[in-house]
Amino acid sequence: MPEYEKLRALLATHNYPSIYLYKFIVKHDPDKVVDIKRCFSDLAEFKTQPSKNGNYISVSVREMMLSAEDIIERYKLVAKIKNVITL
Repeated sequence: MPEYEKLRALLATHNYPSIYLYKFIVKHDPDKVVDIKRCFSDLAEFKTQPSKNGNYISVSVREMMLSAEDIIERYKLVAKIKNVITL
């Protein structure tokens, strides 16, 4: 997919395996956070932070990734969830 080509080129400079940090923002909806968690392995580390006004939740995910393609696959899974902003 062309939308991932720039990311693929950036990730090609990394050495793998490597810990990768994903960041997402969702409206304050615990179900969306659960949906995001389902896109990652049980070994991934999750951190959530509510926004100042409590309208949004920031979700940070750290996971050991084996390749750039594995990273992009995670982004594709999360992209299927409505109203999730990827940072």
